[in-house]
Amino acid sequence: MKIFSEKHQITQAIDALKAEKLTLGLVPTMGALHDGHLALVKQALANNDKVAVSIFVNPTQFDNADDLVKYPRTFEQDIELLKTISETDILVYAPTIDDVYEGNTVSEKFEFDGLEFEMEGKFRQGHFDGVGTIVKRLFEIIKPDNAYFGEKDFQQLQIIKKLVEKYNMPLNIIGCPIHREASGLAMSSRNTRLKSAYKNAAPFIYKTLKTAKLHFGTKSAAKVSQWVEKQFEAHDLLRLEYFIIAEESTLKTVKRKTNNTKYRAFIAVYADDIRLIDNIALN
Repeated sequence: MKIFSEKHQITQAIDALKAEKLTLGLVPTMGALHDGHLALVKQALANNDKVAVSIFVNPTQFDNADDLVKYPRTFEQDIELLKTISETDILVYAPTIDDVYEGNTVSEKFEFDGLEFEMEGKFRQGHFDGVGTIVKRLFEIIKPDNAYFGEKDFQQLQIIKKLVEKYNMPLNIIGCPIHREASGLAMSSRNTRLKSAYKNAAPFIYKTLKTAKLHFGTKSAAKVSQWVEKQFEAHDLLRLEYFIIAEESTLKTVKRKTNNTKYRAFIAVYADDIRLIDNIALN
């Protein structure tokens, strides 16, 4: 497996692949890989000749410095997991901060037609500028034909589609289904930091989402939101940050349901000091 730590190295390797008319997929990650990431890589390999996997904990998308320090880093284990999928068709780009940011570790400023101000944007200042900065740079360095993102970060997925549209980037963005643990908990690198009691409690998040989906068939969005808030008020360990029902395309909070509109429920919950997000399609 080829591992590159400098962009000029991987650029040369990719230029050689392009010269052979091979297609290239990209799976951007921050490492601490789990089965959800591996599912993205497998999907990318099914659709492309080669796949680049980036492993880079991007400092500019963390609004909480403590979260950045504590973010799990398991590079050697990540490589071993990727080898179980392919040792010949995966390229790993694991750059330093300086290689990506060239000594200027700040975010570019982006406008995503208002998508950035909803949900996560209200609670994580500057987060999507950081996401846009790193993803745009990865696209420019790796030049993939297709890039794969999980729907767990559905708002991020919509924002990246908007980024590609606004900058006329020649690639396809492909969203892949949320990968869940047997308990229903959405897979996340942060799950490894959950203490036992909180790990046992966390599946309540998805259970609540599924019941909210049932209620959405007969009740207003406001009534469903009130019901969810009451469930978490009564919970001993989990603290609700937000529950929002929004239109999928605009991410605007729904005020009144209309026909022929796709809706999705989004949730953020604290399990001790660890923030977990999830979402579910409602119709």
